[in-house]
Amino acid sequence: MERLHDSKLSAWVERVAVDNEEGLTTAQLMLTNNDLKPVEPERRQWGAWNYVGFWIADSFNINTWMISSSMIVNGLSWWQSWICVWIGYAIAGCFVSMTGRIGAMYHIGFPIVNRSSFGIWGCLWPVFNRAAMACIWYGVQSYIGGHCVYLMIRSIWLSWDRNTIPNTFSADSGTTTADYVSFFLFWLLSLPAIWFPVHKIRHLFTVKAYFVPCAGVAYLIWALVRAGGPGPIVRQGATIEGTDLAWQFIKGIMSSIANFATLIVNDPDFSRFAGKPRDALWSQLFTIPIGFAITSLIGILVSSSSVIIYPGSQPIWDPLDLLERFIDDGGSGQRFGVFVIALAFALAQLGTNIAANSVSAGTDMTALLPRFINIRRGGYVCALVGLAMCPYTLLTSANQFTTYLSSYSVFLSSIAGVMCSDYYVVRKGYLEIRELYDARKTGPYYFTFGFHWRAYAAYISGILINVVGFAGAVNGGNVPIGATYIYNFNFFCGFIISAGMYWALCKLFPIPACSDTWMEVGDQIDEVRLAYDESSQQEEFDEEAVLGTKYDKDHQKSVK
Repeated sequence: MERLHDSKLSAWVERVAVDNEEGLTTAQLMLTNNDLKPVEPERRQWGAWNYVGFWIADSFNINTWMISSSMIVNGLSWWQSWICVWIGYAIAGCFVSMTGRIGAMYHIGFPIVNRSSFGIWGCLWPVFNRAAMACIWYGVQSYIGGHCVYLMIRSIWLSWDRNTIPNTFSADSGTTTADYVSFFLFWLLSLPAIWFPVHKIRHLFTVKAYFVPCAGVAYLIWALVRAGGPGPIVRQGATIEGTDLAWQFIKGIMSSIANFATLIVNDPDFSRFAGKPRDALWSQLFTIPIGFAITSLIGILVSSSSVIIYPGSQPIWDPLDLLERFIDDGGSGQRFGVFVIALAFALAQLGTNIAANSVSAGTDMTALLPRFINIRRGGYVCALVGLAMCPYTLLTSANQFTTYLSSYSVFLSSIAGVMCSDYYVVRKGYLEIRELYDARKTGPYYFTFGFHWRAYAAYISGILINVVGFAGAVNGGNVPIGATYIYNFNFFCGFIISAGMYWALCKLFPIPACSDTWMEVGDQIDEVRLAYDESSQQEEFDEEAVLGTKYDKDHQKSVK
């Protein structure tokens, strides 16, 4: 009977397990599945224009629309805040291109890239860290998307009003029945987009890249025509000067970078599908600052126009709040315009959720439990967590969690610093791909019990430099002014300290599988078989056995 029970359990385990390569050991089944392996040539379908469309699509979202609002409220003029956006996103584009290069060259995602720096098992903490935040952000972005759905429904039926529909939620819950139903509809209608594999989801971003910017420009023209001009914000100067102006300018730049911190670390999840490494370089480097700067400018002009459209009111920075005002004072034609623009913003939120959260969380969860979770299943788990966490409770004015989410870049900057230092400085572009899926102690990325203590020391160092200022930003408490100044450069401080510390520790305590000269070999790898064979049982590292490709002897000598 016990044997029968074990056989049924084994059959059930095999039934729910995801597809994998034959001949893998139990330890390897904890490290890989078909979604984690290097992308084979037939699925490397993202070209340069796909990345251009991807970033144009991603730039048109509500967060980017409002990115300049806090800068202007804090005293900058509109053109100063716009320069901050240009500089911040140009720097972010450089960081994205740096991390994306790794994925584009070796066709591996963020979890596998981290194995080379944090260790075979040590990478699980950064991966879990990133997956948890992606789930939370998925819920928050879905709730914002629900507001778009609310506007779409209300533009058709004016009776769909949160103030008149009986409310079953408490007053301090942060939502109403109408808002929750709208949120649930957006969440439900988003589920089919998670089903498609990543190399095909590029078509969604292509559609979004055409439709959403056109709707944004139409919104701008509509607001300018109604207001008869751009409004007072574009005519007012800075309300601060001196050192206060300088620090606000720095904060504006850093807030733009922080808004991109998530995408900086997870860009390999998309760049791994590039046909050629250069496809993910220039297309990202230039499109990111241009796309996000244009979106923020439209947001500034529309918000400035709102002051004239509704005299006596403060600028309406949230484009959805302004659309809601348009419904209240317009006829059927105006409501149709609101419907189309709200639909565009809903599509924008969907694309942003897929790019920044669903695919990232799915890839990360695949690495956490590869035998049973693939990217598709992980994406649906992310969606379920986003629904169950009741994101509207985090968005109430009394809740500081949104401040915490915005400040979380200090942790991601340390991960990015270790990743880039490992690849560009320590290893000089050289990775032994097959060994990144090897759980044996003889593997070059096993380090100490699968954890790389140098990476964790550097990671913690990058956090510690910012932690006091981070606590002050989240809790609003009094912290030393020096800590505040350091925290104003949060992403740079975390990145530079962690990268420098990692390099120094690897210099003092050398690690295996490094090159003396720049040596990227990913373009010579077509497909990797991970199952152990007789040649891979040897104790010494054999580059040809690892890579499955024979290299020039001069290259062999340059590898330690």
